[in-house]
Amino acid sequence: MENNGKKILERVRAYCKDPKNRSTVDVGLFILLIISFHYLYLGWQAIGYWPIARTIEKLSLWSVNLAFDQSCWVLQHVLGIDITTITEHRVIAALDKEGGFARVVIAPECASLKQWLHWLFLMLLFPGPWKHKAWYIPAGLVIIEWTNVVRICGIELMQIHWPGPNTFHIAHDYVFKVFFYFVIFLMWVLWVEKFKNKSTDRTNKP
Repeated sequence: MENNGKKILERVRAYCKDPKNRSTVDVGLFILLIISFHYLYLGWQAIGYWPIARTIEKLSLWSVNLAFDQSCWVLQHVLGIDITTITEHRVIAALDKEGGFARVVIAPECASLKQWLHWLFLMLLFPGPWKHKAWYIPAGLVIIEWTNVVRICGIELMQIHWPGPNTFHIAHDYVFKVFFYFVIFLMWVLWVEKFKNKSTDRTNKP
């Protein structure tokens, strides 16, 4: 039984080291890390973010206020939308094309904190040169934040231009949620192709 286990482990190692399987191994590791973080985060959330609950609470509040301020600025100064806000509740509202109100409430779940942690978990554990991780990880955090701003503004714009009872849910749950994680996926692909694989190829050169 022990010998069979060793043989299986050796086969797995050989498969992972074979350059022909590199893409499959990379994608498999990406999926494993993404799913692992999701369930680890849910478990951590269930125990109140112990032992750094206060830090997470402060970070959550800061990230919510940041997303609210940035989204308001983009809607007003970039997109030219006349918005009404309720700052204490982080509500952004504007008239839709039918004369009703399109609104977005930026709750803690709408901020970038979870995605920041997701990115950190993925990039700290995924192989690659640390000299590039030192700048690529912070750059990714900035991109994630502004992707979230685009998501919030996009949800508001969809409600303005296509008002309806299901517009918010379609925009929030499908269109921009997919967009958000697609951006994270593209950043990971860029990391693998431009940094991780090139570093591996240089190391393996005879």
